[in-house]
Amino acid sequence: MKPFSWRFIRVWQRNRDVFFRLWHSEAPGFVAEPIIILVAMGLGLGAYVGLVDGQKYIEFIAPGIIASYAMFSASFECTYGSFIRMEYQRTYDAIIATPLNVEDVIAGEIFWGATRSFMTGTIILAIAAVFQLVPSPWAVFIPVLAFLEGIMFASIAILFTSIVPAIYSFNYYFTLFITPMFFFSGVFFPLTSFPQIVQTLSWIAPLTPVVHLTRALINGEFHASLLWALAIIIAVTALFFSISLVTMRRRLAV
Repeated sequence: MKPFSWRFIRVWQRNRDVFFRLWHSEAPGFVAEPIIILVAMGLGLGAYVGLVDGQKYIEFIAPGIIASYAMFSASFECTYGSFIRMEYQRTYDAIIATPLNVEDVIAGEIFWGATRSFMTGTIILAIAAVFQLVPSPWAVFIPVLAFLEGIMFASIAILFTSIVPAIYSFNYYFTLFITPMFFFSGVFFPLTSFPQIVQTLSWIAPLTPVVHLTRALINGEFHASLLWALAIIIAVTALFFSISLVTMRRRLAV
């Protein structure tokens, strides 16, 4: 595996420029949808659920909504978005014909995916603040966590993108990997409400430690398990970032 260079920023800039030309077509997805989820689940279902871990239901799910939609942003960007740039637009081939190498391209893609997570996390955090769901000043660090989360999920997504035969194969990725995490990583229910085996499996899911940390930052509650959660995120990120560079080089066969 070759190291990537500072030139990866050019790929990031290219994706940024395209995004800001088309941002209005994507805004409803990462702004309106989280609001609908918060209102429908938090206020609607919350009226029947009552308190969860001493909080109103909408207060409980707000951190999970931030973490999960940051995950969605990086995942969609580095699956469908990256595949289209690679196979249909042939953007990768054009960039690799310049002094940039494959590693620069993929690093740029991953960091752009992380930037999408950062933007989504920041916007939803602001929405949650409007709903008065952000009681702790420690929440200002959530966008930083969202960026780290974005690197992790963008790396995992790029790895899958490097091995899929067709764009339709992403249905498996989202149905069998992303969607189960959305429901079993502590977003909507405390992990303690699940059987022990499900709790253990939930901690294998990369989203679980992110939800755990996000909830702690929003509530200003800190304990030793947060270090374990952060260690998991860093380890998973480093592992999949490295693997994705290797598998994508093989996919592009350069």
